[in-house]
Amino acid sequence: MTESGEKTKSGVVALIGLPNVGKSTLLNQLLGTKVSIVSPKPQTTRFNIRGIYTKDHLQIIFVDTPGIHEPSSLFNQLMVKQALQALEEVDAIIWVMDVTNRVPEEEKILEIIKKVGKPTLLVMNKIDLMSNKNELLPLIDYFSKLYNFSAIIPVSALKRDGLERILIELEKLIPEGPFFYEPGYVTDLPLKLLIAEIIREKVFLSTYQEIPYCVAVKVETIEEIPERNLLRIQATIFVERDSQKGIIVGKQGRMLKKIGTLAREELEYLLKKKIYLELWVKTLEGWRERESHLRRLGLPLF
Repeated sequence: MTESGEKTKSGVVALIGLPNVGKSTLLNQLLGTKVSIVSPKPQTTRFNIRGIYTKDHLQIIFVDTPGIHEPSSLFNQLMVKQALQALEEVDAIIWVMDVTNRVPEEEKILEIIKKVGKPTLLVMNKIDLMSNKNELLPLIDYFSKLYNFSAIIPVSALKRDGLERILIELEKLIPEGPFFYEPGYVTDLPLKLLIAEIIREKVFLSTYQEIPYCVAVKVETIEEIPERNLLRIQATIFVERDSQKGIIVGKQGRMLKKIGTLAREELEYLLKKKIYLELWVKTLEGWRERESHLRRLGLPLF
């Protein structure tokens, strides 16, 4: 119960969908802070990230899952497996769809939802980018006949349009129960993983073509210096080939410096501390295909 005597409600909600439909943006906007990295490139999210929304008597633990796709490597297989396992343990599901990019693979998502049988909201994202808004109502009507969704909600996650209704509808689906986390928590992501994800995002945003998918980041050490409100961080960016290493380092180290500066600025904003960040780049051939390498990198996929 809250201090006013109101019964608390708490539950877990999974965000699922195809790659690049805006799940991470939606999560960050619902929470009002950044817990999941965002990139215009698909398959940005690599493991389940929990974001914690708490207001008054309601607590929702959102699980941002990797985009569901046909996996081409051991690493991608583990990503998709983790996304599907998350659905077994939730109270409700949010299916995030990009209304500007309708593809046949949506049928696979619908099959998964039907099989799991959990209450589901269909969130039609990116309505601000629709060239013809008159197509929205027929689309809602079409999907309402395919499955008994708890609600179908058109939104623009980027512009925060329609997000309040998502929370209203979720509150109807969340069971009564004590909070899982103290108010004030926004994620249970360990600090090392949060830092690694921010660095990886800056690699995504600063490089092109195939480079981001071949990149993993491992935070080696974090040293806190309280009297200076400072975190000293050492991290390694791993790639699969020496040619990729050269691209990330850049001419006279300029690209690596840019990545480090962007990461440091965002970490200082998120953590409210001064950051001293040291980055290295190393080659680890075939890390996406070998379980021993995935474990070495500390990726939470097992």
